Amino acid sequence: MKIREFMRTHYRHFNAAACLGAAEAYDAHLAAGGMMLVTLAGAMSTGELGRSLAEMIRRGKVHAISCTGANLEEDVFNLVAHEHYVRVPNWRELSPSDEVALLDRHLNRVTDTCIPEEEAIRRIESFLLARWKAADKAGERKLPHQYFVESLLSGELEPNYQADPSNSWLLAAAEAGIPVIVPGWEDSTLGNIFAARVMDGTLSSSDPVRPGIDYMIRLSEWYVEHCGGKGIGFFQVGGGIAGDFPICAVPMMRQDLERDIPLWSYFCQISDSTTSYGSYSGAVPNEKITWEKLSADTPRFIVESDASIVAPLIFGYVLDW
Repeated sequence: MKIREFMRTHYRHFNAAACLGAAEAYDAHLAAGGMMLVTLAGAMSTGELGRSLAEMIRRGKVHAISCTGANLEEDVFNLVAHEHYVRVPNWRELSPSDEVALLDRHLNRVTDTCIPEEEAIRRIESFLLARWKAADKAGERKLPHQYFVESLLSGELEPNYQADPSNSWLLAAAEAGIPVIVPGWEDSTLGNIFAARVMDGTLSSSDPVRPGIDYMIRLSEWYVEHCGGKGIGFFQVGGGIAGDFPICAVPMMRQDLERDIPLWSYFCQISDSTTSYGSYSGAVPNEKITWEKLSADTPRFIVESDASIVAPLIFGYVLDW
């Protein structure tokens, strides 16, 4: 039974029905000529969402990505150090001393998966540091993700590949040339390392990395260029800055630049955040109408479930797997 048939047969009520509705509307939006921005929060790259997301990008089902700095780097970490990752199935039973033992082995735990310090983080640091230093010397300024993309497209990382490169969503995005937006990149391991290299004098200043506000400008320019016709949809995996940052581009242009541009034309959020007073990640989609992000007619979905389960299902539906 294909994923579409399975979902149509069994996903008829509650969160399952919302999941099916979101998948059907995503598919219909693309079929009508619309485009889609996907946002990634949490640890989706370490959860290997690239196994489905990369194919979505290659098949033209995703037209832009907004992600945290963690998801940016962790896709590449997995690519070059996959064989050194350590899975901890009994992670709920770990004692503080068990955690210290992992620390002593230089294993950084993300739920049930440990990212190896030397094989992943320090390996990629060596490539990026060389590029940061060259940019520093030449007086060049680039967006954070551009250094990653250059390393991938140059082929310099290929001898270190331990995972199937077809499962890297960042490599797929780089090859497709779609926009990648990384708000708050400083809040990531390599963002921290960049700051450290400025502080210890390895880099003369923070100038080689352009600030996050440049991402808002870049995203807004892209939106204006592509929002005609059936418009651009917004598929949000998790909450946080990966979603909050890009969705604000539309009200900024409508209210602060006073431009007559369309609102986001589809919205879906997969989240396990509790809907509560003052919660951005847990806010229901219709709250976004008051902020001029969505309209009363925008197809809106919220699937309150685990994104590592739901996102591959929706992507599989859209891909007709």
